[in-house]
Amino acid sequence: MRLLPTLLSTALVAALAACTPAADDTAADAAPAADATTDTADTETAPMTTFETVGQLTSFDPAFADVVDPAARVEKLTGDEFSWSEGPTWVKAGFLLFNDPPENRMFRWSEADGLSVFLDPSGHAGAPIEGVREAGANGLYTEAAGTVLVADSGNRLVARMDPADKSRTTLAERYDGKRFSSPNDVVARGDGSVFFTDPPYGFREFDESSLKEQPVNGIYRIDADGTVHLVDDSLNRPNGLAFSPDGNTLYVANSDDKRPIWMAYTLDAAGDVTGSRVFADATDLMDEGVHGLPDGLAVSTGGLVFATGPGGVLVMNAEGKRLGRIETGSAIANCAFGDDGKTLYMTSHKFLARVPLKVAGLGFQN
Repeated sequence: MRLLPTLLSTALVAALAACTPAADDTAADAAPAADATTDTADTETAPMTTFETVGQLTSFDPAFADVVDPAARVEKLTGDEFSWSEGPTWVKAGFLLFNDPPENRMFRWSEADGLSVFLDPSGHAGAPIEGVREAGANGLYTEAAGTVLVADSGNRLVARMDPADKSRTTLAERYDGKRFSSPNDVVARGDGSVFFTDPPYGFREFDESSLKEQPVNGIYRIDADGTVHLVDDSLNRPNGLAFSPDGNTLYVANSDDKRPIWMAYTLDAAGDVTGSRVFADATDLMDEGVHGLPDGLAVSTGGLVFATGPGGVLVMNAEGKRLGRIETGSAIANCAFGDDGKTLYMTSHKFLARVPLKVAGLGFQN
């Protein structure tokens, strides 16, 4: 293993750090009521012209240099402004959306406009519910038509949102007559079916919560006709998910510190599982002081898997071999390709980060 530090001098890093706005510790106290939608014009943060360099690149295999330039900078795009940043997705109009589930807000970021609140609340809009720890939305996914799928943890459902007018349509909120727990991440297959995970992270008492109705923590599929199917119930903490380029393999992260793995499910044309295997295992990376668990996923046009996990974003080939790791210095919840497809955006605990790549993500032109 070798480290690939960025090439900026210590003095320049310090100078760039001084340009980064300090975290606003009063943001939560100054937030508008949960049943109102914030006017983004009042909550914009001016864009920064330069960004602080954070983290490092760690190479496990020479092929990592074909994925990201060894001299690439990992940039911190915001201050430490979030309780837990999550669910990034690139919108075709030219901006990134992502969530802060504990604070119940959805944010918008672009190079030109900087950071602003896109939705407040992003999820549950009523009075606080006892026993709920994350009232906001979580995972997001931009569909080919430009609409955005929303794993709405706070409202315990999956929805489709039009980012132009912020309108939403509920796709599913129950299976077998019982409410979902807290949909966490969501992705669309090429045939229009929607897959999502439903762990109990939205509840303060997790599996022991009196709010929990589903007997399992499942992976589900919503067909075009609206019917909901349980795809798998074997994972204790199913979390991030993504498809292989051909749509026949579904990768799912298991955010369990006792079994930190990624599964690969082989699907037939209908979306049913015909086989499964452990794609990768992060047990050996779970050292004391290392932040992060298997969580969000993204896949390149060539089939490389970008998986947030212990220490950062692990880059693996289609066989699960580790090529390298992109690190920000803190736990990374999720990642998504953006811009022209060759930028990886990362929601890294309290801030948003990015790194340029040599490969493109699914859904973008080469």
